[in-house]
Amino acid sequence: MKEPSRIIGEYGTGAQGDLLFVTAGIHGNEPSGVIALQNVFRTLATDNPTVHGKVVGISGNLAALEKDVRYIEEDLNRVWTNEKIAQNIPQTHEQKEMRQIISTLENYPAQHFGKRYFLDCHTTSSKSLPYISVQEVNDNDSWAHKFPTYIVRGFSDLIQGDIDHYLSRTGLTGFVFEGGQHTSRSAIENHEGMIWLALKEALHLDLEALSCYPQCVEHFSTHNAPGQKTFEIVYRHGLDQGDVFEMVPGFQNFDPVHKGQLLAHQNGRPIYSEHQGHIFLPLYQAKGNDGFFIIKEV
Repeated sequence: MKEPSRIIGEYGTGAQGDLLFVTAGIHGNEPSGVIALQNVFRTLATDNPTVHGKVVGISGNLAALEKDVRYIEEDLNRVWTNEKIAQNIPQTHEQKEMRQIISTLENYPAQHFGKRYFLDCHTTSSKSLPYISVQEVNDNDSWAHKFPTYIVRGFSDLIQGDIDHYLSRTGLTGFVFEGGQHTSRSAIENHEGMIWLALKEALHLDLEALSCYPQCVEHFSTHNAPGQKTFEIVYRHGLDQGDVFEMVPGFQNFDPVHKGQLLAHQNGRPIYSEHQGHIFLPLYQAKGNDGFFIIKEV
């Protein structure tokens, strides 16, 4: 991956339309979305296909990406609260990065576009099928169901301060897309495929005009992604600062779990599932304040 700048790329062909605002690397140990965006903008520059509107690709936590760590002082995906945004002087490195991203978005105001969409690219610490995480506000949910993969509702309703919560409440339509495990090659393919599909839906890009079609899309939509199903979160196991937490080894995102099953140990005591459902975001990395979630298909 070449060293990212704040704006990874910007592309439009002059036709009026919508904005697609794609963010990646909000967590510095999740570079696959940045690599995917670099690939996408390289292809756009070479093939020069017609789009209606504009796509902008943004790097998130630049300092954390450079050091390959999740964050420097605090989680950049937890600082997008009204209180922290209202502070006159940023208190941490991540709050400075947040303000720079907000300033970048302000260069693409709503009045210049028919509609503004966002796509926030992430990966997971455990092995995972790709999936969408969507907040049920505005028309986010109906927009998410245009894409061929698992859809999980409600994460942003439990976790405050994430970027998709901020973008939604400022009027953009979109979702988070989790491409797979942090270091997997398929995560890059999945992010690239999702970005191309979002370009098709938001900016009316003709995918057949691309030199990389169908490979760049079908690796995601045909080979890597599961059939569309919708899930809702029924339980979050949160962690306090200083907790010693260890998941039972071997869980993958969306694995089925049963009530009473041993899931983890926290501060020396066993944690058993209180629900029948599927494991979601089991924590297998050093940093994080969410041990795991339980989700159910709806």
